[in-house]
Amino acid sequence: MYCNREETLCDGLHEHNYDSESFRGEMPPEEELADMAELFKVFGDSTRIKILYTLSKAEMCVCDIAAVLGMTQPAVSYQLKVLKQAKLIKNRRAGKTIFYSLADSHVEIIIGMAKEHLEE
Repeated sequence: MYCNREETLCDGLHEHNYDSESFRGEMPPEEELADMAELFKVFGDSTRIKILYTLSKAEMCVCDIAAVLGMTQPAVSYQLKVLKQAKLIKNRRAGKTIFYSLADSHVEIIIGMAKEHLEE
């Protein structure tokens, strides 16, 4: 199909091997796209990535995460709150101690894929 739509930025001189109009119908709703963008913003902080990577290895309490990362417990607690709000981690209570872990295998897959992508 040759490009002949007026609203396009194409020069009309090349052939398309796809129907760009059909992509519009496949696009997720704007609210879902905004939610995806917010999720990626959470991944945009290296401290949160360090926490997620650490939790991909073992379930830990705040004091252990802080020790591994060389951070204060309040700083780690704040980041854990952000990660929990984004549904990337979960917690369980054992007595007075709260242990944190990844919410599900999807989070580990995302971290692994990002690492793999950068190693290519």
